[in-house]
Amino acid sequence: MYRFLFTPRWLGIFALTLAAATVMVLLGNWQLSRYRERSEINERIDAADRVAPAPLADVLPTAGGSVGVAGPAPDKDAAWTRVTVTGRYDNTNTIVVRGRTVDSRVGFEVVTPLLLADGSAVLVDHGWVPPPPGSATAQPELPAIPTGQVTVVGRVHLSESKPGVVDRRDGKLETRRIALPRLAGELPYPVYGAYLLLDEQTPAADPTFAAVPIQHENNWQNAGYVVQWWLFALMTLYGFGWLARREALGDNKSKADDRTPRSRDRAAEPA
Repeated sequence: MYRFLFTPRWLGIFALTLAAATVMVLLGNWQLSRYRERSEINERIDAADRVAPAPLADVLPTAGGSVGVAGPAPDKDAAWTRVTVTGRYDNTNTIVVRGRTVDSRVGFEVVTPLLLADGSAVLVDHGWVPPPPGSATAQPELPAIPTGQVTVVGRVHLSESKPGVVDRRDGKLETRRIALPRLAGELPYPVYGAYLLLDEQTPAADPTFAAVPIQHENNWQNAGYVVQWWLFALMTLYGFGWLARREALGDNKSKADDRTPRSRDRAAEPA
């Protein structure tokens, strides 16, 4: 009944079906790994709110050993960890990061190096400020930043990719990305390989700064893709079985028709 499956044509169809189903299963497995990775990130974000901040030195590798060089990037698991550190802001090297969006509004994030007792610095993102009226590119009037000793509590943010040009305008550094290796070259001290999103500060930060929101990863989208790819793999295998069954039933019907005696048209026979 199913001997036709061993013909070259059907063996080729079966091989293509298995290849397609295998690729779909592998794509589903990849989406599953992405789901787990994003779920771990969300868990770290939520867990950071429930634990006391750790000292900066316990979470991040030591800052670069020489001027103009950023320290090693921390492991990805360090992202979003709450840390605390004490130092003094270097307002002469404030960094204005343009083209940043908060609540669907494009403005600026303000980043300042925090000088530590050992002579190194960690960059602290104070938050977001809107552009000045009538211009989306002119530098805004910056809120006051403390000049004395401060204690900062913030979340570790990994260095951003695709570093852009860093300019100095109106006495401030201006850039599009917070890329530590690129920014370190503009600063006169070693810099840590990650920066901090400010949560709390003593003395308190200026309320003009809007907090930069920490977005949870959309892991459920990956979960949906897992189900989708695996269903496609099952449907591919089911489709092969359905075609084979249809072919088998067609062969049986043809054989049955061949065995059935055909009625003779007596009227068409010669007298």
